[in-house]
Amino acid sequence: MHPDLEALLVLQDADVAVTSCDARLKALEPEVQTLDEQVAAAERIVAQARAGIQAALDRRGGLEGKIQNYRTMQEQRRQRLEWVRGAKEASTLMAELDLARTVLAKEEAEFMRSGDAVGEAERKTAEAENALQNLREAQGAQREALAGKRQEIAAERESATRARERAAKAVNPSLLARYDRIRRGKAPLAIYPLHGSSCGNCFTAVPTQRKALIQRGATIEGCEACGVLLYAKE
Repeated sequence: MHPDLEALLVLQDADVAVTSCDARLKALEPEVQTLDEQVAAAERIVAQARAGIQAALDRRGGLEGKIQNYRTMQEQRRQRLEWVRGAKEASTLMAELDLARTVLAKEEAEFMRSGDAVGEAERKTAEAENALQNLREAQGAQREALAGKRQEIAAERESATRARERAAKAVNPSLLARYDRIRRGKAPLAIYPLHGSSCGNCFTAVPTQRKALIQRGATIEGCEACGVLLYAKE
């Protein structure tokens, strides 16, 4: 066996462990994202409902202002009517008073309905807030379980990372650089056993002389086709 082979295989095992942890952590993301999207949707409904309350209050406030203005104008007309002497002008003011009274009655009726609209908006907001709270409570156990899994995997990854760091120190620096360069490529692993007379990754035939060197443990050769490192199983 080549003197660096065992250290290299230990390093690869550590890298596989780290990669496995990363994959398991990533696999949790869709479930967490689904839960977050459900909460976000419920929060948007609450925000819309609260905006509905404000819109209803603004409309009620606007109507209140209009009614106050109409009442002020009515009072001014009444005062003018007391000082009017001409029948024509008095008739005109009376007609204005009657018309304004009708308009005011409509606005006051609308103001009463606006109070109902505020109440309805508040009811919808309360329902939306209650639904959001129920959703969060319903998700509690699932989120706690996911957090537990994430914490467990993160601890495993930390341990595997430390093991990787220790294993890397035991590998020849030039071979380590070559190994890391291969790992950044497309092959799942950086080092593969021979598969008969072929590369264990891409199954390209290995020249006889190079195969013999690999089998004797004289060298750790790279595949001419895919570039991975090759070794012979004992």
